[in-house]
Amino acid sequence: MLLAHLLALTCLSSCAAFASPPIAPRAAHVRIAPPLLLLEKDAVGSDTEAGGGDGDNRLLLGAAASLGLATAIHAPAFAQFASQWASISAAGVSGEDFWAPLRFWAFFAIGHPLIKPAVWIGEVLHTAPGPLVGLLPLGFVLGNLAVLALLATQPKVRLAAPVVSAALLVNFVGGGLEGSVSSSDYNLALDDGVKGCPAYEQVRQPSMDGFDITKYDGRWYEHAFHDWTQFSEVYDTTFDIELSGGGTRWLDDFGVKGPSPRSAPASWDKSPVANGAHYFLTATYDPKTPGVVQESGFGATFPNYIVDVQKGAGGEYTEALQFQCLQRGGVRIFE
Repeated sequence: MLLAHLLALTCLSSCAAFASPPIAPRAAHVRIAPPLLLLEKDAVGSDTEAGGGDGDNRLLLGAAASLGLATAIHAPAFAQFASQWASISAAGVSGEDFWAPLRFWAFFAIGHPLIKPAVWIGEVLHTAPGPLVGLLPLGFVLGNLAVLALLATQPKVRLAAPVVSAALLVNFVGGGLEGSVSSSDYNLALDDGVKGCPAYEQVRQPSMDGFDITKYDGRWYEHAFHDWTQFSEVYDTTFDIELSGGGTRWLDDFGVKGPSPRSAPASWDKSPVANGAHYFLTATYDPKTPGVVQESGFGATFPNYIVDVQKGAGGEYTEALQFQCLQRGGVRIFE
């Protein structure tokens, strides 16, 4: 993770559908077509009758064309991505050592394009006009009923909708692999610019001399990050570090609120996580390698480098910079 976490500490605990001619009588189809083709024609005919059209599903053709175009545009990025995972496998990485980071990557890669429309729906919900019908504004209820009625009565729209959704997903993820969506919030590329992960000594700052892990115990507030596993819609991110085992183990209570007032001005305080959501990460620490924490969370284990600390008048740690990087087979998967 180029989780460049700039933290300030308040230490609490330690300081194809196609155009076809008019449908011929079914008897003719029985004579010239195999059973499978007859079934396909029957299916098209049924949708045609339900949709009230002439069998020409331009909506589905357009949706399929958009999916094909998105795939073609981002094909080089997807091909490189597949090649990099093949090289990881060729380097001898197998089993959970291979699949865990791939699942980690996929979880966040898919999470972003799902969160964004969810936030948008929340904004629509809380700005919809009309009196409340139960807990929902009348305008929102009527809008949903209209969409459901459209999908229920128009088979062509129903067929085209998931294809369009797939096209949007392919385009978004493909842009992330290319770094064209956001270089900081959604850069999915492997080995982006620099191959592999740096050694701790390459990023460690002189302030880490004499580092004392016990001073890391307590609550930290995140001031800034460069990390595509974090969603730009969240805010008020905290890390509650609880050390145990004489400083050799820690529990990280990773807390976020969301969406932020900036990203969702109408619904931010009505979100299910408006009062916070918590994710727990565990870690081990070896005093022989000061500043290097082996952290586990979201199904993967990765080194969490504490690379810089700032001290208060009493020597307590007031600010810190952390850097996480995950690699397999010499290929950087996430930083």
